[in-house]
Amino acid sequence: MFRFAHIEWLWLLLLIPILTVAYILYTRHKRKQAVLFGDPELLQQLMPNASRIRTSVKFGLELTALTLLIFALAQPQYGQKEQTIKREGIEVMVALDISNSMMAEDVVPNRLGRAKQLLSRLIDQMTDDKVGLIVFAGDAFVQLPITADYVSAKMFLQNISPDLIQTQGTAIGAALRTSVQAFGGQSEASRVIILITDGENHEDDAKAAAQAAKEQGIEVVVVGIGKPEGSPIPIPGTNDFRKDRSGTVVVSRLNEDMCQEIAQAGGGIYVRCDNTNTAGRAITTEINKLATSEIESKVFTDYNEQYQSFVALALLLLIIDFFVFNRKNKRLSRINLFNTPQQPKQ
Repeated sequence: MFRFAHIEWLWLLLLIPILTVAYILYTRHKRKQAVLFGDPELLQQLMPNASRIRTSVKFGLELTALTLLIFALAQPQYGQKEQTIKREGIEVMVALDISNSMMAEDVVPNRLGRAKQLLSRLIDQMTDDKVGLIVFAGDAFVQLPITADYVSAKMFLQNISPDLIQTQGTAIGAALRTSVQAFGGQSEASRVIILITDGENHEDDAKAAAQAAKEQGIEVVVVGIGKPEGSPIPIPGTNDFRKDRSGTVVVSRLNEDMCQEIAQAGGGIYVRCDNTNTAGRAITTEINKLATSEIESKVFTDYNEQYQSFVALALLLLIIDFFVFNRKNKRLSRINLFNTPQQPKQ
């Protein structure tokens, strides 16, 4: 596997076409200036040692050397082998509700923002686990396939908003089924789905989906976010709230009964997420109870540095450039490599 350790240096390659164009323009300018002094053929006789080809060759050598040095700065590396790393951990798939009701502000800063804070802290506590991310509203899709790359997981998490799904609703059943599929094939690692929602399921049979996950050995932990008394849903960019068709302000309430039923069907626990860290501690405790097993990850290791070859070749070209003169060498031009006898003067 080939890679550049510092790929940002490759931006310097933009200098190559710029320098090439500048050289061509400069060469044309010199030719036009030479015409002003007299006839080109006469000037060639007056300057027999001048060489246009040598100048172009020197420029080509220097430009190629510069290109090689830029590649060397980018630190090319080559992975010699693929190694399978075994770690002990579990596989966690997060199903996050991003419906409009998650913008209610009965927790700080709002339900979705509080859920993202909770997940960010959970990811920070992971070491040998794998994590994936499903987002859902009226539909569900994989936002991040299961991975051990926690940096990418947190990056994807920060970019989540209700705008990702146009179809509104709360299809918890679809989210659970998508989570099960996202785990992939069989694995000896323990698997758990962390479902974060306000429980306003209007789309499908979430309990049946949780039961199906349990039958496949996947535990479903449900995090209810919000308050049972509810809160209106702000409209972004305004001071108004969402209303129904009759003009009445919609109040979104946490459906704890639904959340508890889903957790029970999925063989997991239910916790409510408020403005404290109680939910985070409860989830961490539940995850730690799961039996850990070896998780295999294939990575390329033993990257060998390749920049030395680029530097050596660039130095060789610069040495050749040093011995290539802009003008013809009088002594070298007298050497007759093919020993052709000179014609006697008449």
